[in-house]
Amino acid sequence: MKVHLIATGGAVMHNMALALHDKGYEVSGSDDEIFDPAKSRLEKQGLLPEKWGWFPDKITSDIDIIILGMHARQDNPELLRAQELGLKIYSFPEYLYENCKDKTRVVIGGSHGKTTTTSMVMHVLKFAGIDFDYMVGAQIEGFDRMVKLSHDAKIAIFEGDEYLSSPIDMRPKFHLYKPHIASISGIAWDHINVFPTFGNYVEQFSIFADQIEKDGTLIYYQNDEILTAIAIEARQDILKIPYSAHPHHLENGVSFLKDKNREYPIQVFGTHNLENISCAKFICQQLGLSEEVFYQAITHFSGAAKRLQLLKKNSHSQVFLDFAHSPSKLKATTSAVKEQFPNRILVACMELHTFSSLNSNFLEHYMGCMGKADLAVVYFDKHTLQHKKLEEITPEQVRHAFGGNNVEVMNDAQVFRDFVSNLKLNNTNLLLMSSGNFSGIDFIELANHLIPDLV
Repeated sequence: MKVHLIATGGAVMHNMALALHDKGYEVSGSDDEIFDPAKSRLEKQGLLPEKWGWFPDKITSDIDIIILGMHARQDNPELLRAQELGLKIYSFPEYLYENCKDKTRVVIGGSHGKTTTTSMVMHVLKFAGIDFDYMVGAQIEGFDRMVKLSHDAKIAIFEGDEYLSSPIDMRPKFHLYKPHIASISGIAWDHINVFPTFGNYVEQFSIFADQIEKDGTLIYYQNDEILTAIAIEARQDILKIPYSAHPHHLENGVSFLKDKNREYPIQVFGTHNLENISCAKFICQQLGLSEEVFYQAITHFSGAAKRLQLLKKNSHSQVFLDFAHSPSKLKATTSAVKEQFPNRILVACMELHTFSSLNSNFLEHYMGCMGKADLAVVYFDKHTLQHKKLEEITPEQVRHAFGGNNVEVMNDAQVFRDFVSNLKLNNTNLLLMSSGNFSGIDFIELANHLIPDLV
């Protein structure tokens, strides 16, 4: 099988290239620029393009499959050549389904929590010695890749993203997977550049539920009224399983799961993670795993990259990194850290980085979302606004939108770097939240600076 990936340097796309190479396919790809870690990982396997750019001469009639990444445009020269030759063109979610259409497919969706829940399920299956294919949107401890595609695995676990599939396929990615087991963790409006109204956004989850295979299963968060309504309206030939936060108690900064007469200490924390654990438990049970195996495995789960990731700690302070950027995610993550460490000062920093978060019409949705922090710092880069061709927003607008007396707003990269570098973490936790990198901050270096190793 000969496969060419257009826009091969993306987070999932370069993992797809590596997965297909592992499967024994002949793989090539192109992109206009590729950064680490994708660059080094592709180079190590001999899959890094010789030159940056698009080369239609690479697209020949002997290529079996083209996989088109979201980073490419509709007028991409290689795409146009592939269309001219009549080659089979897939988006990456479309190709994932094609590879796994004969497997039991588990698709984990929701506006928040899907990466962590997917990671939990993957961790438990690996602990139980079960082979499976997967696609997840973050690097997971114990897994070399974010994508695995094999010939023999009977199960496929996919994180179900609601964003668009490719420049020529406007369907949300999770509409293409047709799951046997589906979960939805909650619905909170996001991606307003694609889904301009909340109703339009909610509709995508209804469609997702309708894509579940006959006699399949829908696992859903029961405290979300809109999601509960979707479950009620979903087809009657599927099993519907509601869930909420797993019973637990907190002791000396450690959360313990409670099950009958036993308790299990876990490494993650926060109400949202206790909800994710309940969801993952039901998924694993539907796949035939016992409760005992699940609890044994989940005690060793340490989280996914940038999902309340602990960067550094000492006896009185910790530095966390999280992908949170939408209002619901910011509220859940900030609350989780404060509730886990109620006697420590919490400095929570977030970056307005996505199209939605930088849109002046969306800012009002952030009201009070970082209220649990002792100090909430909101940062945005003026150049990002220009790059995304969005209207200018001011620090005053942002401060008013977030509300509260604990909010400071910064829009100068050097001012923000100086602020975080000079923090004194004495009985203080620092929480950094962004889908970007605060205009180029090295998070590990920062954490090591703030909490140096004892000499």
